[in-house]
Amino acid sequence: MNRVIALLSRETALAWGRGGGPMVSLGFYAGVATLLPLATGPEPARLAAVAPGAAWVALALAALLSLDRLFERDFEDGALDLLTLASTPLEIACAVKCLGQWLATAAPLALAAPVAAIALGAKPSMTPLIFACALMGGLAFAFVGGIGAALSLGARRGGLLTAVIVLPLFVPPVIFGGGALDAFASGLPWKAGFALMAAYAAGAVALGPIAMAAACRNALS
Repeated sequence: MNRVIALLSRETALAWGRGGGPMVSLGFYAGVATLLPLATGPEPARLAAVAPGAAWVALALAALLSLDRLFERDFEDGALDLLTLASTPLEIACAVKCLGQWLATAAPLALAAPVAAIALGAKPSMTPLIFACALMGGLAFAFVGGIGAALSLGARRGGLLTAVIVLPLFVPPVIFGGGALDAFASGLPWKAGFALMAAYAAGAVALGPIAMAAACRNALS
């Protein structure tokens, strides 16, 4: 347990400082929220209709920015070889790396999501659900994104390859989360969409580390 906690502290610190940490993702997120009114027009009614969904899609895209170096730095300096040979299973190490990524990047984005949505015209009553969806969706994005980052290890232009692999896997949580937010805004039942997104996140947490560990071992062989 102490090794896992130490590894989580290391990964959180690396994720916070990797390529600017969460500031790059937050800057991208703020940029999308700023540009959207320029593209759709300043009418409050039109902005309010698209605000929750637009903020949700922007969150998914912002999560991509910090994935390309999730395993690449450890692969380049040999730390990944040590993690493979350590007594702690590589699957647990991969899960901890994604959890550190989630704490350092997805959690700040989840805090920013309600602010961006309300600034675009969403109702303040949607704040708790937007935050919960962003937090749960960020967990799915981190673990699914980890699969893409592991599969692109050693490839040239790995960031582009990661995006190509990961974007189709981002579709289900985007649909479920966006559907839950749209249903809530329309006064319709929204719990089914949120439950499906939570189930997807749980599946990513359970199965993602296995796929990541297999991809890492293949890259090191």
